Amino acid sequence: MSSTELPGVRSTAEPASLAGAVRVADGEQLRTVALPGLELAVRVRPPVRTDLPPALFVHGLGGSSQNWSDLMTRLADTVDGEALDLPGFGWSPPPADRDYSVTAFARVVIRHLDAAGSGPVHLIGNSLGGAVSTRVAAVRPDLVRTLTLVSPALPELRVQRAAVPTALLAVPGMGAMLGRLAQGLTAEQRTRGVTELCYGDPARVTPEGFRDAVEEMERRMALPYFWESLSRSSRGIVDAYTLGGQHGLWRQAQRVLAPTLLVYGGRDQLVSYRMAHKAAAAFRGSRLLCLPEAGHVAMMEYPEVVAAAFRELLLDTEDGRG
Repeated sequence: MSSTELPGVRSTAEPASLAGAVRVADGEQLRTVALPGLELAVRVRPPVRTDLPPALFVHGLGGSSQNWSDLMTRLADTVDGEALDLPGFGWSPPPADRDYSVTAFARVVIRHLDAAGSGPVHLIGNSLGGAVSTRVAAVRPDLVRTLTLVSPALPELRVQRAAVPTALLAVPGMGAMLGRLAQGLTAEQRTRGVTELCYGDPARVTPEGFRDAVEEMERRMALPYFWESLSRSSRGIVDAYTLGGQHGLWRQAQRVLAPTLLVYGGRDQLVSYRMAHKAAAAFRGSRLLCLPEAGHVAMMEYPEVVAAAFRELLLDTEDGRG
């Protein structure tokens, strides 16, 4: 469920540029949204038309809004999209209350949508962002038109072996300890490790994408709250896995009313491929896209395939066949 900080598989349609120290793809904008006790960086790609429906993209643990740039480019003719940097990630500062739980992140998404008055939206989440989006869709169905989940971090009885380090981060004090142990690793070594963990085929990453990810890793590592945001968010996922009753994520999945698209990768080392059919059974009337060669971030590895499946979801929903 960790994706700090992922390189793109290929360059976007236009070359990336730097706005100050902020990396944005050509045609993107990064703006700041200020709410009481909260400041959010929001990545926006202006739509090709003014009448397109709104969409909101939510990244995974350790990731950022930049993880959605390629998919947003491909959907610019379909939705009016924006992607959040969750508090403590990307360019968003830590939350004032230092609450990194799944519920707190869901509250952030809800507050942002309520303040913008843009609901209902097409809500799209990956990994941790998938768990957050599930909770939002369950508790505020009025805000969600459709739900798309890429390798959502929903509770598993048998955790993937590669996900154990993420779980260890949840242990109090472990974040600082792992930070000390990792001091000898360069940003390039860390980026390579994350790439091998999250991609089905790391060879698909372009040299330019890897270079940009190393640069972003260096920036993230210099932040004083780098390990805090990772460790507390990991603890938030573990805590969400242990919740039962109406607050359990699987129970909330059953409450989702929005038409749902589920995307799973056959080479995912963090969210088990075997959970795909359980998720398809939990989300009523959902559709399932399985990509045997994809890893944990199918929207970055196969953005054209995910975009096509999303368009089919919208077409069927608009036609009343969803």
